[in-house]
Amino acid sequence: MRMSRLFGETLRAAPADVRVESHRLLMRAGYVRPLAAGTFGYLPLGVCVIRRIEQVIREELEAIGGQEVVLPHLPVSFQEVVAGLAQSEVRSHRQLPRLLYQVRTGPGDDSPGRGGLLRAGEAAVAEACTLDADEAGLERQQRQLFRACGRVFQRVRLPGVIAVAADGEMTGGRRAHAFVYLTEAGEATIVLCDRCGYAASRETARCAKPIPEPEALRPAEPVATPHAETIAALAQVLGVPPGRTAKVVLYSATVSGEGVGETREVLVMGLVRGDMSLDEGKLARAIGALRLRPATAEAIRAAGAVPGYASPVGLARGSVLVVVDDLVAASANLVAGANREGFHLRNVNVGRDFVPDAVVDLVEVQTGSPCVRCGEALRLAHGVEVGHIQPVSAHLTQALGALYVDAGGQRRPVVMGSCRIDVGQLLASLAEAYHDASGLRWPVGVAPFEVHLVRLAGREPEVAARADELYAALRGAGLEVLYDDREGSAGVKFTDADLIGLPLRLTVSGRALRQGGVELKGRDEGDSRIVPWEGVLAEVRQELERRRAAAAAAAAAIAYPEVETG
Repeated sequence: MRMSRLFGETLRAAPADVRVESHRLLMRAGYVRPLAAGTFGYLPLGVCVIRRIEQVIREELEAIGGQEVVLPHLPVSFQEVVAGLAQSEVRSHRQLPRLLYQVRTGPGDDSPGRGGLLRAGEAAVAEACTLDADEAGLERQQRQLFRACGRVFQRVRLPGVIAVAADGEMTGGRRAHAFVYLTEAGEATIVLCDRCGYAASRETARCAKPIPEPEALRPAEPVATPHAETIAALAQVLGVPPGRTAKVVLYSATVSGEGVGETREVLVMGLVRGDMSLDEGKLARAIGALRLRPATAEAIRAAGAVPGYASPVGLARGSVLVVVDDLVAASANLVAGANREGFHLRNVNVGRDFVPDAVVDLVEVQTGSPCVRCGEALRLAHGVEVGHIQPVSAHLTQALGALYVDAGGQRRPVVMGSCRIDVGQLLASLAEAYHDASGLRWPVGVAPFEVHLVRLAGREPEVAARADELYAALRGAGLEVLYDDREGSAGVKFTDADLIGLPLRLTVSGRALRQGGVELKGRDEGDSRIVPWEGVLAEVRQELERRRAAAAAAAAAIAYPEVETG
């Protein structure tokens, strides 16, 4: 590719509102461009990197039996489309297992917690679905997909990717895992234990909770607590530790209605112990909320509760959706609101004084929270979710009629699993991992071109001719070359070459020709050297092979743990 014909120019500076360095460099080097507020598109250089990543994904999925399909973008998920295909194509257990995948560009996923480096209106993704006869088959294919994802990250040389327990929403409680690239530039928050290796997304993470001492249930009694509208004030007024209180947090939640596409608003009351914080994401998933926002005083009063002194005690059943943390449910004789201005209730007990709609883990895990496995203090880290693997709810296959006949002649639902690799976020994460103060530094396997050929002809026409000759020779030898045939100074061209970040740079200049060769420099090297003209092709091949071997060795050193699919 001649740079004189390349669509998209390098920029001396990125827009001021771009904060992440990888995003800034991708824009300056001409890989991406903003299209509208918060979205961007890929230019030809960016597409080249995307295609290389996609090819690695194809090879790894097909190595485990994957078959590629091309399906139209519909206002339903890829899983639903595949389930619909299974309904028409799969009839017998003899047709299982199967693995279907597609690589597409479609609407981006800006789900909370995904934590992307770039926000794309149209995102490049690879999606796969497994089709099995039973749970054992699902587990086998999930393990294969897990290993295939690990090999993808190895081959593109993305370091610092870990597998974490992830949101298992719509999977019937079965395990889901996310692959997260650890970087402070990421927006996703994950929870890690350095002692036992526990890793989970913050929305899924659990921490060890104290085991309450058994107590006889005492009668509930009102107590005056003027001006005690916070847990701290309440604990001070009554002389009790915050852990002996129940913290109530109220939200207005948007949930699905009865009809397709319909929604309705409900008042939600979440309860955690007073010495802990409530995780809004866990509460939202517990009730299937599409959106949560703080409840207004008017909505609280309409349900019969009193702001600052609210609790589920005495409220009409159905007036509010009550979700209780499991530690609150296990704790006896807590202090909670009396739904009366200036009063609380001592000795409130779940089950006796009110019946919750759900009992789940609602506690927000924080830095220093004890690990649920080993008790060590947990830490929070940031990252980018680059992949996701999970089972698919059995309700989906049943609802769409994806059934097969087993060996005994019985009709059973196909068991499905899914996998998604975010190609666009892989590109951004690689840019975050491989750059320096001068620009990008692509690994040889994903660089848009292998060689950056720079022509410094000036007023010497023979230099231009020799550079054209070398360009043709390199391409004839099967090498991928970006040829800077533009007019311009050496400083500008070298700056652009460093910014674009290809593995090798060849420079044809009058000075180099007079020394009998061409200047060769690796992007990761400080100095250049003169290579004899007759040996340029051999030297370039040798340098590329050396880098490929080093990349393979580095990739082989990256290990991923076995996934727990049960």
